[in-house]
Amino acid sequence: MSMDDEVAVLLEVLDAGFPRVETMTGAEARGAVRARYRAPENPEPVARIEERTVPGPAGDVPVRIYHPAGEIESPCPIVVFAHGGGFVFCDLDTHDGLCRAAANGIGAVVVSVDYRLAPESPWPAAAEDVYAVLCWASAQREALGGDRLVVAGDSAGGNLAAVTALMARDRSGPAVAAQVLLYPVIGADFGTQSYTEFATGHYNTRAAMRWYWDQYVPNETDRAHHYAGPLHAEDLSALPPAVVVTAGCDPLRSEGDDYANALAEQGVPVTHRRYDGAIHGFMTLPLDLAERARSQAWTDIRDITS
Repeated sequence: MSMDDEVAVLLEVLDAGFPRVETMTGAEARGAVRARYRAPENPEPVARIEERTVPGPAGDVPVRIYHPAGEIESPCPIVVFAHGGGFVFCDLDTHDGLCRAAANGIGAVVVSVDYRLAPESPWPAAAEDVYAVLCWASAQREALGGDRLVVAGDSAGGNLAAVTALMARDRSGPAVAAQVLLYPVIGADFGTQSYTEFATGHYNTRAAMRWYWDQYVPNETDRAHHYAGPLHAEDLSALPPAVVVTAGCDPLRSEGDDYANALAEQGVPVTHRRYDGAIHGFMTLPLDLAERARSQAWTDIRDITS
């Protein structure tokens, strides 16, 4: 599969700069990734941002709430967002730009969740935190200025969004209008076609993904639970409509594609966009392709929640 020319130019820099997390402890990897973070000088403006905490299963969960700029529909969607980072690193700051863009692009209130991280807090801690914030957002709809709920996330956060949708169905609520899964981590099968084809040399690696799973779900038996690997769920019916984005040159492509197909086969409305020339994480990179993909995703989310 040919890589987008713009992505190929950036790939060498990305591969050279990203730490070999599989050689580190969780704390070391977290520190290495955090050291690479540079806050943008001119972040995309939104109407306002709130920092607060939400009651969670093991204490308060920090959240950052983005209110969109400009004229918006009222009440608007409320997007509960889970950031990526292999379940081990990243935070509210690393995904601030994506959340700002989503709030303005969708015309939605975005609630970004600073969930507990592995390995200190292994599975299912992160998923339970995101579900707790979803329940809080449901109870606070009027105060937030929204009505219909959306769960969204990228990479590991895509896993948490998919799992939160399953939890909400299994636990009789709250009702979720849509799930948005951006190149999600869906299962721990490291022998898929895309894992084989893109094991190394394409930014995200098979070695790193094995390590992420070892940190988050160290007991391999637990990985078969659908709250860990949603692709293992036998029943995907009655789940909310899904927007699924996958990247062609990503070890996770196969599982993301398979999950989109499995949802559709069980009657869930699915909008699946696969960007064949893209790599994992591309929607947060400074690329024209990323701009196009984000714009399309915001349109798809507006359409699926209207």
